[in-house]
Amino acid sequence: MTNRWNLCTPTQEELHDRDKLVADLGYSPITCLLLVKRGITSAESAKKFFKPSMNDLHDPYLMPDMDKAVERLNKALANKEKILVYGDYDVDGITAVSLVYKCLQPYSSPSTLDYYIPNRDDEGSGISFKGIDYAATNGITLVIALDCGIKAGDKVEYARQKGVDFIICDHHMPGDELPKAVAVLDAKRTDSHYPYEHLSGCGVGFKFMRAFIDSNGIPFSELEKLLDLTAVSIASDIVPITGENRVLAHYGLMQLNNKKNSTSLGLQGIIEVCGLKGKEITINDIVFKIGPRINASGRMGDGKEAVDLLLAKDSKSAQEKSDNINQYNDERRELDKKITDEANAIIDQFSNMEDRKAIIVYDPGWHKGVIGIVASRLTEKYYRPAVVLTKSSSSELITGSARSITGFDIYKAIETYSDLLENFGGHPYAVGLTVKEENLQAFVDRFLLLAADEIDPEQMSPQIDIDADIDLKDITPKLVSELKKMNPFGPDNQKPIFRTKGVRDYGTSKLVGKELEHIKLELIDGNSQIPVHAIAFGMHQFSEHIKAMRPFDICYTIEENTYNGNTNIQLLIKDIKADDI
Repeated sequence: MTNRWNLCTPTQEELHDRDKLVADLGYSPITCLLLVKRGITSAESAKKFFKPSMNDLHDPYLMPDMDKAVERLNKALANKEKILVYGDYDVDGITAVSLVYKCLQPYSSPSTLDYYIPNRDDEGSGISFKGIDYAATNGITLVIALDCGIKAGDKVEYARQKGVDFIICDHHMPGDELPKAVAVLDAKRTDSHYPYEHLSGCGVGFKFMRAFIDSNGIPFSELEKLLDLTAVSIASDIVPITGENRVLAHYGLMQLNNKKNSTSLGLQGIIEVCGLKGKEITINDIVFKIGPRINASGRMGDGKEAVDLLLAKDSKSAQEKSDNINQYNDERRELDKKITDEANAIIDQFSNMEDRKAIIVYDPGWHKGVIGIVASRLTEKYYRPAVVLTKSSSSELITGSARSITGFDIYKAIETYSDLLENFGGHPYAVGLTVKEENLQAFVDRFLLLAADEIDPEQMSPQIDIDADIDLKDITPKLVSELKKMNPFGPDNQKPIFRTKGVRDYGTSKLVGKELEHIKLELIDGNSQIPVHAIAFGMHQFSEHIKAMRPFDICYTIEENTYNGNTNIQLLIKDIKADDI
């Protein structure tokens, strides 16, 4: 599949702001342009960006209902009511439950504080009637729901009739009416004036706990040491790493990398089974290694096991539970590959695949726990919105996961046909849904028709957004140092991608890898004859052109590569283009 390169050419105003930052900060023009493109146009905002501070976090009481939530929680603790911390079975929900439970544990007892993760097969995502029945049967009078509940009006009413109050901490889009809970904490509420609306579910739980400890004169350090969990949620839930999320992720990563004082033995156990022990952990490590293992518990077994791990109090228990979760992840990989292969086989039978602007595949036997991953893989391979459907084992409903491409809001698309659905929720790039079998064909037909109308052919090839054109001589230790200060990278602060035109092989390029699928290079261009190291994964098809010493263009990120104790600058090539390729 051919990638589209999109160079974000700076405007005159952006160039003016860049030059002002260069004068004020003394940073390179390249770095200052990157800042401007991220909306950072003053020296003051740049300093806040480079040095995140806890002082930049907003007052939690700016969030609607925060005072009601704190008042009800304090009342429950004072009266020794039974409290249930309830969260979804994904990483965000699991870390949120772990954070809130850990924060409240010193001020309650094992008999008055419990936690609950719904079973994916029996209950589905979010608040369930079964979970409410569990609370009522066990004398629980207050449920703190995390990363879910914003559309659970019927469940909250059912709980109220059973004498169970709810405090909802969510970050998803609300429906037309809010649940009639004691408090609904969600910065996306239409009546919310909270300054930042992109918190993760765990982030909302953090804000609630911040208000709680402030109301009781508890030192902030008691909550600050739990920021490793918040960082894991932010990275895994793919929320923007801007504003408050940047501050929370920054300090959470510091906590994760502070091996001596990390509060979560469970996370340290996962870090060890991931092979990350002794290495500096990054957002990417969380996204691709830590997060999937926490997720695997809810996908393949019981998400409660992941909470058990994150709450582990001794190293032996943490290691045993980490090994179990690692085994779940291995099983998830095998199942994911099997179902992806089966989905591709179905797609191979489509007679009009070239004309299709979206993909919908269904098999009632597919494992519900991995269909979201399969949808992501299909979207990546075919670069079309993908919906993967299976039969729910606990009911006659069909369950689906949808993933999207740049420029197509799949949440809004599916919301258009909500009359055909029993339930749905998510965000512009990922949605979960349930539909009755008798409504399935109507949903498929209408969704494919909408995609055909709204998706331009140009959108159906991946786009690489390039931040700037630079020469190889611009890649200096000073620039690399400045780029490192822009961490943590993630949505809305992606690692900068650069383009350099007319590079050539220095004469040392070679194929590497088990199947010789990668190219290891040293590159020069017309402005510098000092070679720069580079690696191009999976791009063996360009090898002959490169070895012929013909010029080509590259887009890439700038990395530091450490090998045998030596650290060098290395370009990680994203794509290669040339007129004769």
